[in-house]
Amino acid sequence: MATAPLRVGLIGLGSMGQNHLRVLSLLKSVDLRFVHDTSGEVAARAAAASGVAAAGDLDRALAEVDAVVLATPTSTHADYIRRIAPRVRRIFVEKPLADSLAESAAVREMAGRDGLQIQVGFIERFNPAVVQLRRILERSAQVVSMDFTRTNKVSSRITDVDVITDLMIHDIDLALHLNGPVRDVHAHGVAHGSMIEFASALLTHANGRFSRIQASRITEKKIRRIQATCMDMYVDCELLRKEIIINKQSEVRQSAGEPYVITAVEEAVEVKPQEALLSELQAFVAWCQGGPTAVPTAEDGHAAMVLCDRIQRAVLGAAAAAAGR
Repeated sequence: MATAPLRVGLIGLGSMGQNHLRVLSLLKSVDLRFVHDTSGEVAARAAAASGVAAAGDLDRALAEVDAVVLATPTSTHADYIRRIAPRVRRIFVEKPLADSLAESAAVREMAGRDGLQIQVGFIERFNPAVVQLRRILERSAQVVSMDFTRTNKVSSRITDVDVITDLMIHDIDLALHLNGPVRDVHAHGVAHGSMIEFASALLTHANGRFSRIQASRITEKKIRRIQATCMDMYVDCELLRKEIIINKQSEVRQSAGEPYVITAVEEAVEVKPQEALLSELQAFVAWCQGGPTAVPTAEDGHAAMVLCDRIQRAVLGAAAAAAGR
């Protein structure tokens, strides 16, 4: 028996919200019932273009859906979740879960207490290059360290979060996803007042692995890259081009009177093209419909915020100490 389409409402029609609208409109497993934005004009234009109703009375519209996709500014996430939760228990919220550690903890507690299904928009987990990278690392003899680099010249639309909560949080989540819980954190960076624009962090994981994470909003070049050092290989994963290269040492020779020779092999791994947002929303729909799909939950969103807070405090503490010298 076919499963009925999931009735979904979309709240927030900024840049990311428009992307969600495009993908949700394509999914046959979704019945998009309404769009809503604080700007009635924006909502009306989006509704007319997509053939979906624009919800003026949000509370009334929430009574007509099974799930909500929340793509509003970070500072509004927690309040919207509190408003949605009494009416709709299945919520997709763009990252980060909330704009502070305290609010993140409150949302996580509410999700556990009230049985909410909250998926956090850590889209990089659904990047096909990351999916393939995880498979490769699972076959490695031993992963020693991973380097995550994410840079982008600051966007004028990002005014409410620093580089750690805006950019680095993606790689913080990936570090936890790929390497497990963190035992220790060291970090430094550059801040203008309390707004951190560049940060570099070294995470020591409970399993002995290391994650080195660098994020910048002052770098002129856009970079999205993961490099893994393993005992049996080195893996270079380019997230924008979705390319993976594996380097292995295949042979070592040294005989009497002959030079020391190392033979290396470089292998390009095929990454099948797939839009990450499409995969992410398909996983949300499947999870809402009772499937066993693994998605980043409120628990994962809070774990990432705990590390964001530790890194922020380390960076700002070091900057204050340097200014006082």
